[in-house]
Amino acid sequence: MDYLEVTPETIAEVRGEQIVLSPEIVTELKNAGRDVKIVVHGVSLSIGSHNGWQSTYLRLLDKLMSQVNVSWHSEHLGYTRVDDQHLGIMLALPRTEQVLDLVCERVLRLNSTFGIPFLLENIVHVLPPYPQGYSPAAFLNAIAARTGCGLLLDIYNLECDAHNHGLDIPAFLAELNGRAVRELHLACGVEHNGFLLDVHSKLVRPCTVALAQQVLTGVAPQAELVVYEFMPEAVPGLGREAIGCELARLRDSLGGAC
Repeated sequence: MDYLEVTPETIAEVRGEQIVLSPEIVTELKNAGRDVKIVVHGVSLSIGSHNGWQSTYLRLLDKLMSQVNVSWHSEHLGYTRVDDQHLGIMLALPRTEQVLDLVCERVLRLNSTFGIPFLLENIVHVLPPYPQGYSPAAFLNAIAARTGCGLLLDIYNLECDAHNHGLDIPAFLAELNGRAVRELHLACGVEHNGFLLDVHSKLVRPCTVALAQQVLTGVAPQAELVVYEFMPEAVPGLGREAIGCELARLRDSLGGAC
């Protein structure tokens, strides 16, 4: 293992205005940082909420980075809150000029505040896409071009959008600025009533691995990290031995990038 990806929300407790990081986990991260690179992947920033992102997450990020050496951090290109109410789900943003301006302004603030690379991840479209001003790839390209941020390409999310809404993956990859891609995510969920769900509960499908190989050998050969995602709740069903074997299989299939 060359990298360790941390989700800050899972190692902290918010007590009113106070954010308490687990001292034991912080110590473990510091020790691990001697041998591997630490990267951060958040889930609660809600970078696209019209009335402001989550300031609590930013304070958490600041506290974590003051104690642990982080190589880069990333978030999802979506929103989880409307009018300060949590939706209980993450939704994709409209790809309009107004939203582009909003997201880019916030990315530039993140760049200025933390001074390390920041990546944005493509997320699953739970709802059918509305009329858009940009294609999915062009929207990502525009954000990267305006802000200098990197991209986290979630391969399984692309497959979900292709299955659920007819996304043309070859066309997406042909249009995407692959030079901006620094990290890939692989996962596998379940199909429910014909809808492919991004629930991170299974071993990676061969077709997902093949698509990742295509990206790494053609679209984004400079990508540094591939992460296999699974929910903690999936561990008993998968088994730790199977997870270890899966990581070894992915490293072998993807040239050691995992």
